[in-house]
Amino acid sequence: MFYKDERLALFIDGSNLYAAAKALGFDIDYKLLRQEFMRRGKMLRAFYYTALLENDEYSPIRPLVDWLHYNGFTMVTKPAKEYTDSMGRRKVKGNMDIELTVDAMELAPRVDHIVLFSGDGDFRPLVASLQRQGVRVSVVSTIRSQPPMISDELRRQADNFIELEELREVIGRPPRELPDEVRSVAASAQ
Repeated sequence: MFYKDERLALFIDGSNLYAAAKALGFDIDYKLLRQEFMRRGKMLRAFYYTALLENDEYSPIRPLVDWLHYNGFTMVTKPAKEYTDSMGRRKVKGNMDIELTVDAMELAPRVDHIVLFSGDGDFRPLVASLQRQGVRVSVVSTIRSQPPMISDELRRQADNFIELEELREVIGRPPRELPDEVRSVAASAQ
């Protein structure tokens, strides 16, 4: 539930939201996402968190990052770390949990409601802390994928769970095929 006069902030775990939408078979239209939540309350900030491969000449996620930056999103990025696993596969690691948590804690005194776009159970203590400070927390993810993309603990802790599938008509667009590099960055940053 949203109230028109409440101060609202969005915290988007980019790789987690990408994976959840992909599991449901659609892409996010970030312009529509921003408009939808501006309609629901007085949006102060929309944060987007992602790790970037800095050593590549061209990063496939760079156009999205640039578009978001120019269209009202506060971008929080850091270099992803690349490594080879024990099976010889190239892996990318770029966890943004700490950055998201610190920003949410700093903004908490200035907002009434935080919308967290992630199903990562590591955020359960953050949600509990925000609630103790009087901030309502909605979590957007999905239980309709196999396996579900949200941890049960996070879903239970949230004041409100918003099923991503139910937002498809409002913020979705048909998926397009992405280069392997984007898929591997998004999938491995989980």
